[in-house]
Amino acid sequence: MTSTTPFLPPLREVIAKHGLSASKALGQNFLFDEQLLDRIAAIPGSLEGEQVLEVGPGPGGLTRALLRAGAQVTAIEMDRRCLPALAEVEAAFPGKLKVIEGDAMKIAPATLFDGPYHIVANLPYNVGTALFTGWLSGENWPPQWRSLTLMFQEEVARRIVAGPNTSAYGRLAVLAQWRSTARLAMKVHRSAFTPPPKVMSAIVHVEPGQAPEGVSMRVLERVTEAAFGQRRKMLRQSLKGLPGALEALEGLGIDPQRRAETLTVAEFVSVARILTRP
Repeated sequence: MTSTTPFLPPLREVIAKHGLSASKALGQNFLFDEQLLDRIAAIPGSLEGEQVLEVGPGPGGLTRALLRAGAQVTAIEMDRRCLPALAEVEAAFPGKLKVIEGDAMKIAPATLFDGPYHIVANLPYNVGTALFTGWLSGENWPPQWRSLTLMFQEEVARRIVAGPNTSAYGRLAVLAQWRSTARLAMKVHRSAFTPPPKVMSAIVHVEPGQAPEGVSMRVLERVTEAAFGQRRKMLRQSLKGLPGALEALEGLGIDPQRRAETLTVAEFVSVARILTRP
């Protein structure tokens, strides 16, 4: 913290002052360690003057770290109990924080920014995967966001960065990796949270890459949904209900007796490219 950083009371004092407790129904777990929060805010690189979207800021721990890093933060919070605490952060960093009360599942980030932005969030566990896949979706690429730095349960994080022929590899890995780079940036021990969740957490960092030509995101989603929906079955069984899929496998020389977890991301993309053609 520099001498120019506004003074704010410790997060534990803020929690006590406003009578806040983590809501299990909202998937909340609070982080108090300021050094850890600063390390998370540093993962995307320099945020000086950058636009950042934060989802589920709670009492504002990560929000403070992002603001200390020089970011211009827009935060979406649906728990109105946290709004007074966030208002105090907003007052300490005038003109740097905008808080929106609402449901991030119903708000398109593109409507909040007129230029590129980063998304940095300790995502609520109950909606984290749905938000993530939503941000990865869409036919237009590259997206408006420059990077995603997101906290998940460690099991989910490993599914995002997994490679073929591993138990964690599945639809989430393909969707995250076919036109983006995804890496496990940091593990966070359960004891760092209040209250401690039952599982370990990890932070995934995703940056958009170049999208393969001639591939529809919607088609790739259908292929991976069918393939991994029955992952124990051979592809000839799991893909038989998808018109043209078995012919695509044959044309690409992919053995239909293989199972979904053995196909590389590039092979899934190749199948989707053939099915995308008019």
